[in-house]
Amino acid sequence: MMWTTLVLTSVLASAIPSTISQSEGLGWHFVQNGSTQLTALEAIVVSPTLLVVFDRVLGDPLQINGHQAWGALWNTETNNVTAIDVVTDTFCATGGILSNGTMLSIGGQPIENSTAPGTVPPPEKNGVMGLRIFEPCLDPAGVNCSLFENPETHSLAVKRWYPSSLRIFDGSLMIVGGVNSSASFFNDKERSASSFEFFPKKDGGVPRPSEFLNRSLPANLFPRAFALPDGKVVMIANNQTIIYDIEEQTETILPEVPNGVRVTNPYDGAVTLLPLSPPDYIPEVLACGGSNTTDDFTNAEANRLSSQDPASNQCSRIVLTPEGIDQGWIVETMPEGRIMPEAILMPNGQVLIINGGSTGYAATATVRDPVGRSNADHPVFTPLLYDPSAPLGSRMSREGLPTTDIARMYHSSVSLLPGGNIFIAGSNPGGGIRLDDPFPSEFRVEYLNPPYMTVPRPSFSNLPEKVGFNQKITLDVEIPEGLNTSFIKVSLLDLGYSSHAFHSSSRLVFLEATLSEYQKTLEITTPPNNRVYPPGPAWLYLTVDDVTSKGSQVMVGSGGTPPLPDEGVPIPLRR
Repeated sequence: MMWTTLVLTSVLASAIPSTISQSEGLGWHFVQNGSTQLTALEAIVVSPTLLVVFDRVLGDPLQINGHQAWGALWNTETNNVTAIDVVTDTFCATGGILSNGTMLSIGGQPIENSTAPGTVPPPEKNGVMGLRIFEPCLDPAGVNCSLFENPETHSLAVKRWYPSSLRIFDGSLMIVGGVNSSASFFNDKERSASSFEFFPKKDGGVPRPSEFLNRSLPANLFPRAFALPDGKVVMIANNQTIIYDIEEQTETILPEVPNGVRVTNPYDGAVTLLPLSPPDYIPEVLACGGSNTTDDFTNAEANRLSSQDPASNQCSRIVLTPEGIDQGWIVETMPEGRIMPEAILMPNGQVLIINGGSTGYAATATVRDPVGRSNADHPVFTPLLYDPSAPLGSRMSREGLPTTDIARMYHSSVSLLPGGNIFIAGSNPGGGIRLDDPFPSEFRVEYLNPPYMTVPRPSFSNLPEKVGFNQKITLDVEIPEGLNTSFIKVSLLDLGYSSHAFHSSSRLVFLEATLSEYQKTLEITTPPNNRVYPPGPAWLYLTVDDVTSKGSQVMVGSGGTPPLPDEGVPIPLRR
């Protein structure tokens, strides 16, 4: 049966070289193109041509309505930026996309708009309870796209700075953790937003308290959380791990990340849910980098730390089945330690680990010897590929990967794009715009282009705008001559929301696929239910012989809004 071969492909294809020689293209390469005119510390793809990026109000050159802009649209076709009007401060926020395609920006910096007599008030309002709504926009240039925000009618239930979020199986967003007031280096019990809430609101708008978020203090900002294929949620904060049952409201404690390694802010590592494959969609989590420095001291003692403290080179992986949990985390090592790296799921199932430094910590000017104002040093300029399907001990590779000359330290962002290449922007470990620091405020945009960007690529057509669950669809395909069609992967991706070395809602589901005898059509089967892939927009890619097509956007599910308040209790069951 053709499908059995395809499953085998997901295990072996990375070990078999493409029949298209890289000498026919440029191989992996960086391209620098354009300026965001603000520090793109958060980024999310919202259309085939546009990303929304956010910063803070501290001197960026981009202007709108007579004041600095701290939100913008980046056009990947023209490499131009368009300012968007934002009301509240988006600094160190999170976000995601709802089941109807609406993007939500969540939380932000707590500020007091007290203004001395005779001075101009700052343009931004307090962002710590902010909810900002960007509805789907069909304008490829973004000129007619806008952000809706009204703090009087749309706000969080509690104050949240440095939170995380994820789309769950009813298409709503679950919002996790954060701090409720101006942070120092660590979170603490008095200021911790140790709770979960949802948008649209559930539970009468009352947040759910979390012992896990108390237990994982103090290094637990931007908790890493992913929806599992049974509808539960795996969370990692500090070195603690749980599975949270949304319906039963219970927390199951899992083994700690090994060797004292901590992977959430300010000890950020790269954490991702690995690709889910049919028929069983067995979930695995990968956590790479971070720090094994203790967090057993107070904010006042943060100057015990150094920008030269080595980051962890550990990668830990756990299978989230009863047997896998009993076995615990399996440990591998990277070629170097990495602090503040980010993990990007590639359409072929590999994981790109990129950005960050090899020593120090996240945040700014709190260690005893900051580099300028950066708590981290020694940028890692060369990305790393991790192949989940390769044997233990041979999963890491930098072969053929290029080296950039732009440091991407604290407040950087990165995202896979619909075209198949990678957008990289931001870096600003200083307070405000600092162009003369060792790691200056960075406005330059880079693209990391994989080898398939410069060779003939497969393509497909006839993908519906909207698909249901467990639905068979026939695509028309064009496969360049010379590609080995025994090795085909069809991947469905949520490209996620990049903020502070974490990709909220990032997800890849491989689809069952059968190529016709004459290789002109491809039958695919969509995910079986709304827990394997939470309803909402996705990007579909076709990879043949490790050469990947451009992605096409598709709405998975009805495209309707998530349950509105009072409609979401109880949470709907599997469908």
